[in-house]
Amino acid sequence: MPLPDSLEREEIHQRQITMRAYRRVDGLYEIEGRVVDNKPIEFVAPLTNRVLAPGQSIHDLWIRLVIDDEFLIHDVIASSDATPFGICKQAPPTLEVMKGERIGAGWSKLVRSKLKGAASCTHLMELLGPMATTAYQALWPVVRTRPDPLDANGRPTKIDSCYAYASNREVTLKLWPKFYDGPKP
Repeated sequence: MPLPDSLEREEIHQRQITMRAYRRVDGLYEIEGRVVDNKPIEFVAPLTNRVLAPGQSIHDLWIRLVIDDEFLIHDVIASSDATPFGICKQAPPTLEVMKGERIGAGWSKLVRSKLKGAASCTHLMELLGPMATTAYQALWPVVRTRPDPLDANGRPTKIDSCYAYASNREVTLKLWPKFYDGPKP
């Protein structure tokens, strides 16, 4: 069901985030993310006083992660096609520090530790979060037959990782009844 109707309003900004995943012929995978920001009205870019026409991109940024089925990052390619400041176009190579890292538990913390603040572009850094989720969704058919990762106590690490996997919910009861701690059905 869509959101309910709102009060009368005027659009002032649009951000589009697109994620795509591909399987390559060499057995690796590519996860591509793109963020585009624009306004439906004329926009004057800060400092430069460059006038952007309605709909012209303020940001148009891309990242491609090349990963394997263990979520190890083999390559990172980024592009800043539209930016508010010319110097922003120098930021894509800063993402190369992610090569050799693995998408998994603690991903957001790892990304922030390597790319936060002046170390990189905030928008590129933020794009890496949903790219990790996209990688998991894309590779689900590949990894679903593997055993569930377990913590030190033998409990599946997925339990309590989101609303549906809460230890007291039906999904946990069905998938891991031994670890279910909700009301008895």
